[in-house]
Amino acid sequence: MSINHVRPWRNIYRRESRQISVGSVKVGGDAPISVQTMTNTITTDVKATIAQVQAAAEAGADIVRVSTPDEASARALKEIVAESPVPIVADIHFHYKRAIEAAESGAACLRINPGNIGDASRVKEVISAARDHGCSIRIGVNAGSLEKHLLEKYGEPCPDAMVESGLDHIRILQDHDFHEFKISVKASDVFMAAAAYQQLAEQTDAPIHLGITEAGGLMSGTVKSAIGLGNLLWMGIGDTIRVSLSADPVEEVRVGYEILKSLGLRHRGVNIISCPSCARQGFDVIKTVEILEKRLEHIKTPMSLSIIGCVVNGPGEALMTDVGFTGGGAGSGMVYLAGKQSHKMSNDQMIDHIVEQVEQKAAELDAQAALDAAE
Repeated sequence: MSINHVRPWRNIYRRESRQISVGSVKVGGDAPISVQTMTNTITTDVKATIAQVQAAAEAGADIVRVSTPDEASARALKEIVAESPVPIVADIHFHYKRAIEAAESGAACLRINPGNIGDASRVKEVISAARDHGCSIRIGVNAGSLEKHLLEKYGEPCPDAMVESGLDHIRILQDHDFHEFKISVKASDVFMAAAAYQQLAEQTDAPIHLGITEAGGLMSGTVKSAIGLGNLLWMGIGDTIRVSLSADPVEEVRVGYEILKSLGLRHRGVNIISCPSCARQGFDVIKTVEILEKRLEHIKTPMSLSIIGCVVNGPGEALMTDVGFTGGGAGSGMVYLAGKQSHKMSNDQMIDHIVEQVEQKAAELDAQAALDAAE
């Protein structure tokens, strides 16, 4: 077991929800919070889209959504689904027939937008296709595309209007005895999204898909998403997440995992604890961490690594990590293993040595996990 275990005062109690299936991935109930992203290729460029799906899956994406704006895209899903290592969600707007075609092409889930998918009769046809082909459905409410009658009723996009839209579509699905659905109420405004999600969580037991839509670029969008999603997850709300960034989908996956790791909700790969560095540092902390982040990307095993420049906080941080290195003097520092002082190592050999130690620890943890699973 990794030394970075969960302590009672860090527990988050997740909201109780029904569990559904998105292909092979369980969402809701006691399933791990899944991480999603969305391709930004032209869907009919099947080769490019498959490559992006595979890259996202390698980064840890559990589910990938693909835009389906026309019939050719819906039909292209068949080949994309066949090559994808993870379930594919078809993103549907404006034309309900795209959802039917996507279901026929093997999509695991159909994302429909109440604001533009059409009336109840069209939703009924989508439900029928989803049932016939084993798809789940995501009701995807967006503040930027609410139904006209709700905008007239409330005067502007607001949490009440978003939740009403979502609940109206839940009723349509339930009236047709369809229960394999999840729901989102996204907005680019963090306050609006958070308020809508809190209100929604009290009124349905459906699994909730979290997102701050159109959050922005890599840095600004990451901060915005961390604040919005982080607070909701801290409250126990959310069964699957997508971080929306104007960036490579792989970055969305990485940020999603970092948010979950920071809250102790899910762990994947090496969690590096490092200092910002100062004049006391015994080696170049910033450059070292940058190199280690790249060289340890292949490690999927959840574990912790502390890289601290001096002895002010270094020994204390190392006590709580699987592997640690604390800067000292005279061109060397101290290596810690399983929270204990182990041996000195020169700064110029430290990076290679730390990589070896992390790989060895990961192998030990994997072997122990395999033994535990076999018992």
